[in-house]
Amino acid sequence: MSDFIQAAKAATRELRQLFPETPLQRNAHLSARFDADIWLKREDLTPVRSYKLRGAFNAMRKVRVVKPDQTSFVCASAGNHAQGMAFACRHFDVQGKIFMPVTTPQQKIDKTRAFGGPNVTIELTGDYFDQTLAAAQAWCQAEGAHFLAPFDDEDVIEGQASVGVELLEQLGRMPDLVVLPVGGGGLAAGVTTYLRDASFQTEYRFVEPMGGACLKQALLKGGPEKLAKVNSFVDGAAVARLGALTWERLKGFSPDQVLLAPEDRVCITMLEMLNGEGIVLEPAGALSIDVLAGLADEIRGKTVVCVTSGGNFDFERLPEVRERAQRYAGLKKYFILRMPQRPGALREFLSMLGPEDDIARFEYMKKSARNFGSILIGIETRAEDGFAVFTAKMDEAGFAYRDITDDEALAEFLI
Repeated sequence: MSDFIQAAKAATRELRQLFPETPLQRNAHLSARFDADIWLKREDLTPVRSYKLRGAFNAMRKVRVVKPDQTSFVCASAGNHAQGMAFACRHFDVQGKIFMPVTTPQQKIDKTRAFGGPNVTIELTGDYFDQTLAAAQAWCQAEGAHFLAPFDDEDVIEGQASVGVELLEQLGRMPDLVVLPVGGGGLAAGVTTYLRDASFQTEYRFVEPMGGACLKQALLKGGPEKLAKVNSFVDGAAVARLGALTWERLKGFSPDQVLLAPEDRVCITMLEMLNGEGIVLEPAGALSIDVLAGLADEIRGKTVVCVTSGGNFDFERLPEVRERAQRYAGLKKYFILRMPQRPGALREFLSMLGPEDDIARFEYMKKSARNFGSILIGIETRAEDGFAVFTAKMDEAGFAYRDITDDEALAEFLI
């Protein structure tokens, strides 16, 4: 038995002080849809609704074994890692200082404070995470506190490996495929190392948001490099650079094993799981399910385990999720239309809408002494060919228009 297997099993045993193993549930809907045996490892059901508690607890536990007098811990996080550390601080009755960007939503601040209670203080500093991280590390060095890394730490990786320990014990057999989301790589590194060390022969697929593919880039480039730009929508996996330690455990995989999930498509998956299954997933938590459609031919008749990594979803974001889902599915579009300044023009335009079409946004911007006015219009449709029919009618009538749905700059400013 390897040292890593022993460490991962020890971490799993100790975690039972905090919470029972998270469920491994067979999902009948997904199994029927893909003609496969689909299981969900529900990390969205830990006490802090993400797997991050595992690594934070294990790292803190091991530090306390070596340094019993170490009672001050620090982290920089705006999300799940902060909540995991706060929960662990209260459990061990130590003090934690959590640095968060000034832009962190109040809901996340309140949840972190609730988990940690009097054992944590929260410092809001920096507009961007890099600034927050620098402030946390500087304070940590000055005060002699222990910095608790979110993923690039061997003890954190061991803690995340407990997901694999539970998975193997619960399923009782080898899955054909395990699908893992990737941010900084701690979860993927821990689970794959444990299963491979245990001679657990299975295939792996890793999933990253399209706007944060740091593992994919590292495998293509031969090492971690900082991404020039990161889309922060899938905030639980929006990491600019893969960890150095996690890279050492993941560098043997192929770039072809890393799948990219468009952020807006993830929204469709989130809504399908919420409306159809009653499962609340954050964007990162839905990544492993989102890519199943692209694996349909490969997984038919096989046993697949998808790790749903978190369920910390702020329902104030639900309108944005629905908007993104509709746009990706081609059921909602935005146009800038040049409207002729003549009687009946608007009535003529409205007559082009079909029975399944609905106006969701309408702004008329008329400037004096012009023959045309500009309209910003958003249209929803339930018909698959709704927009093809609608734009064909506008072309035939000679209306000048511009589809700005996928124009990132204009859409961000106007919509």
